[in-house]
Amino acid sequence: MKNKNEANVAESRIKDEEVAKHTIKDSVFTNLFQDKKYLLQLYKTLHPEDTQVTEDALSDITIHNIMTNDVYNDVGFMVGEKLLILTEAQATWTENIAVRILIYLMVTYQDYIKKTKQNVYRSKKIKLPRPELYVIYTGDRKERTEYISLADEFFEGQKTFLDAKIKVLYGSDQGDIISQYVTFTKVYDEQRKLHGRTRKAVTETIRICKDKNVLKEYLEEREKEVENIMLAMYDEKEILREYIESERYDTEKEMAVQLLKEGLPVEQIARCSSALSIDELRMLQKELLQNV
Repeated sequence: MKNKNEANVAESRIKDEEVAKHTIKDSVFTNLFQDKKYLLQLYKTLHPEDTQVTEDALSDITIHNIMTNDVYNDVGFMVGEKLLILTEAQATWTENIAVRILIYLMVTYQDYIKKTKQNVYRSKKIKLPRPELYVIYTGDRKERTEYISLADEFFEGQKTFLDAKIKVLYGSDQGDIISQYVTFTKVYDEQRKLHGRTRKAVTETIRICKDKNVLKEYLEEREKEVENIMLAMYDEKEILREYIESERYDTEKEMAVQLLKEGLPVEQIARCSSALSIDELRMLQKELLQNV
């Protein structure tokens, strides 16, 4: 009965402490384009001239890194065997994205070479898909640069042996999937200012976007899922802290029982215990006497 009550209290606390994730925009971006239906819309926004492409031609090559903080990116996919597209979502402007995407590209190429069983140390030239690098910028910025260039930003525009250009997408009023995602992030920013990082901000964002026909189909199909990925149910540090405190309490309780059996005074044990109060120790002492 005690465990059931504790579980109910914990569940109640979790609901009270629900907050919107700091990575809410990235989470929705990745989740949205894991669905090939929307990934195809993304590709057609980038390449409207390709009217023949189908979902079957797209393959996910996003770098996932669940267990560590090593390299991972937002969305990577191939179109057939000839075109490789890496797309990042960015709310804060930083030229460092040029370096990060270059790293993502090299890791992706490395995986591709292994998968296709090619060997870069042989004389035969290997085959690589042509890369296209994009960043979808969702923040506010007056200067709208079309490209971020590695050479321009980090080598003062000098002619170098290495460069990478990333096309910056800001969305438009055309209603395409990129513009809808950008609008979604701006609606969330407005709601976060009104309601803070709360469930209210999340649910209002979803409601307003559906009313405005922004990612409406996606939000209607996966409303609960989207709501859950936007919310951080419990802070991991808080979970760890409570686990440690629980372990300490159980350990000190066992020690207290042994010391009470040996006849040590409650007051003396209390001075050495950080987890048990003197009232709890007296209750333990009473229980021991009743069981004698």
